[in-house]
Amino acid sequence: MTELSAPCHNWATLNAAITSGADAVYFGVKKYNMRMNAENFSTAQLAKITKHCHSNKVKAYLALNTIIYENEMRNCEEIIKISKKAGIDAVIIHDLGLIPLLKKYEITFHISTQASVSNSNAAQIYRKLGAKRIILARECSLKQMREIIRKNKSIEFEAFIHGAMCVSISGRCLLSQALHQKSANRGECMQPCRREWTVTNETGKLVYDGKRFLNAKDLCTITILPEILKTGIRALKIEGRMKDANYVSTVVKVYREALDNYNKKRVPEWLERLKSVYSRGFSTGFYKENPGQESINYEADNNASPTKKEQIGIIKNYYPKSKAAEILLLNSGIREGDEIIIEGSTTFLKQCAESLQVNHENVKQAKKGSRVALKVQEKVRKNDNVYKLKKV
Repeated sequence: MTELSAPCHNWATLNAAITSGADAVYFGVKKYNMRMNAENFSTAQLAKITKHCHSNKVKAYLALNTIIYENEMRNCEEIIKISKKAGIDAVIIHDLGLIPLLKKYEITFHISTQASVSNSNAAQIYRKLGAKRIILARECSLKQMREIIRKNKSIEFEAFIHGAMCVSISGRCLLSQALHQKSANRGECMQPCRREWTVTNETGKLVYDGKRFLNAKDLCTITILPEILKTGIRALKIEGRMKDANYVSTVVKVYREALDNYNKKRVPEWLERLKSVYSRGFSTGFYKENPGQESINYEADNNASPTKKEQIGIIKNYYPKSKAAEILLLNSGIREGDEIIIEGSTTFLKQCAESLQVNHENVKQAKKGSRVALKVQEKVRKNDNVYKLKKV
């Protein structure tokens, strides 16, 4: 069975990944991961995370996938020791210097896409070093993937299928470090590639105004998923450790459905659902051919989704016996049938508003400033935020 691996950075996104059908989740702690600007977990939470994942038959992978400096090795060893005790299923690494420590504590490790493994010889070297799995460079084509996998039957391979793409080669970008002293290879990328740029010659004359000509569209492979599976890939990965729980839930559900029962007739529907959450527009990356101008979003660096999330209120009470919640509508009203999201530090729930009541009277809508009760499909918590999804 092909494994579906989903991103998370807090309890809400973790629960969203699990309930939406992920086979595995990957996440970082406060140090040494490629999304240092994400919320991330603490090392003290690793045992609880692993226990929660395993109780739901989901694997837990810790990303320790930045370049590591000499003075950081002791801290890394402490994280690895805690990971071993917590029962983490594997640690994802980039820096070869961590391999002796992982072997010392007998922890399974995967090689990050940051290592930009793009050929079978490199894969064989990592296998000899003890890696169980290699996450291939995003720059590999389907043909190249197929050959690498064919020549390396004794190691697992994983590939990205959805999410943000870098205009540079995996693990090789120095632009953020050069401009902002924030290294992309240390998880601190400031994404200067997403900005507007112009090219001038030495006299200052404009040579090219391509606006955001380095701003790569997001990877989306729902249209070519069967071709990816035919390569013999062992695991599929969704990018998004900076994204919210709605993004994680939506994307995981779509690819779960596609993996379980792929039907070409459903592709338009799946695409619409993927477009409903954050993206910069879609391309199939390097899988079919080298991406050209069509893979760049020249106009905008932000969300291309036509669906926006508007906060309308907060949860004031939850009534478990009646499976209902009371919402204080702070910013906007609500109507029966509105698609809403309830999200908190551990909560994530997406549903349509139904069975509305104000002062114990059934209503079809409630105005801003009122308290409204409604049926909820899962447990929610006091002070959870309530959002309404709107087309714009």
